[in-house]
Amino acid sequence: MQFDAPITIALSKGRLYKEALPLLAQAGIVPLEDPETSRKLILETSRSNVRIVVIRASDVPTYVQWGAADVGVAGKDVLMEHGGEGLYEPLNLAIGRCRMMVAGPAGATLGARRPRVATKYVATTRRHFATQGRQVDIIKLYGSMELAPLVGLADLIVDLVESGNTLKANGLVTLEHIADISARLVVNKASWKMKHGTLTALVENLRQAVAARCA
Repeated sequence: MQFDAPITIALSKGRLYKEALPLLAQAGIVPLEDPETSRKLILETSRSNVRIVVIRASDVPTYVQWGAADVGVAGKDVLMEHGGEGLYEPLNLAIGRCRMMVAGPAGATLGARRPRVATKYVATTRRHFATQGRQVDIIKLYGSMELAPLVGLADLIVDLVESGNTLKANGLVTLEHIADISARLVVNKASWKMKHGTLTALVENLRQAVAARCA
């Protein structure tokens, strides 16, 4: 595949980065350095006109929206919270799979009382309960959500659940399903127009890589 225009790809460290690498390799894009060991935030790749910027997962949509990156890999949870303004979402990469759930202590009920909900997904949580006509008080936390109900900070939590083992270990259970989550390829709308040939070729190569991986 030929890249006629230079492109910048936004990725975040961790699980999504590792799972995205084999897909990018199918398009001939291999970073020349490991972000886990390199201090560089901009990585050159095996393609001279493709570079990778390494940023926080929650910042990927913002970098792409404002054109600091042409494309990025972001979890659907991050995109739901961001709102998706200024972005195209042409491809589900089918990596980083989990579920966004409402959870709470075993035996908890979602009754009429106005519950306190701990989460880092404030906008998504507000929308979820608003569509049901239910009022909640939202407490924003950045980690260890399971602790909040145990110490009386919150009645419920909204968080990502993969195996459910952490919930179970802390006496919590899932109560409501909000969304199935996986990583998506997002594209800056202006880049999609100005670098259309290059980006459509990238999307098609990644689509084939995803299909082969899921076969």
